[in-house]
Amino acid sequence: MRDHHIGMIVPSSNLTMETELPRMLRAREELHPGDRFVFHSARARMQHVTPEQLVAMNAQAERAATELADARPDVVATACLVAIMAQGPGYHCTAEDSITSALRAEGSDAPVVSSAGALLSGIAALGARKVSLVTPYMRPLTQKVVEYLEDAGVEVIDALSLEVPDNLAVARLDPADLREHWRKLDLTGAEALVLSACVQMPSLPAIQAVEDEVGLPVLSAATATTFRILSELGLPTEVPGAGRLLSGAIRGT
Repeated sequence: MRDHHIGMIVPSSNLTMETELPRMLRAREELHPGDRFVFHSARARMQHVTPEQLVAMNAQAERAATELADARPDVVATACLVAIMAQGPGYHCTAEDSITSALRAEGSDAPVVSSAGALLSGIAALGARKVSLVTPYMRPLTQKVVEYLEDAGVEVIDALSLEVPDNLAVARLDPADLREHWRKLDLTGAEALVLSACVQMPSLPAIQAVEDEVGLPVLSAATATTFRILSELGLPTEVPGAGRLLSGAIRGT
């Protein structure tokens, strides 16, 4: 059996990244018992999803990466998609480079995955160019996400904002409600559905059910991050019941 050590940089109020990602990778262990996943987290302070707190949290990423480097992780994933996308198009590259530099300075050669970059990679891996999406954000922040995706060449057909500003409240949203929320979206021409454009909003229990019903690939920031983690580790991207992206049939880009 081989242990894969996953470093995670998470907002201090995030309850979901350390729940859904391990849940997916534990399920994968049932299919591939030779691989075991071990998780190590460093936290960056953020309570409310406001532009000011998002900027302040981003400023803590290098410190968190330095702490994680001591554990010698095999890959480092940073959460909070909107914290990166709110800084403007392409900022995930800047964020990933900054974290990589902090790791290298401490002797760690771990690759870096951001949830923002992972969502773009996941959409591309599915061959989708047009998506509709659900976010928990206030509408101005959802618009930032839309602009970010469109700058990267992804057309957003429609976006639904649930408008929950408190990050803990986002984590307590019932993922079962997503099985109805998506029906409010215009899916005309959409090639994929992003059921949760946020690693804090729980969605995993709804991903496969909605995909089966809607007939389109359904992904989330969390499933896309898991896809990138597995790709960076050189492992088959297969997680049961987590949508087409993690079916094992989709190659990383």
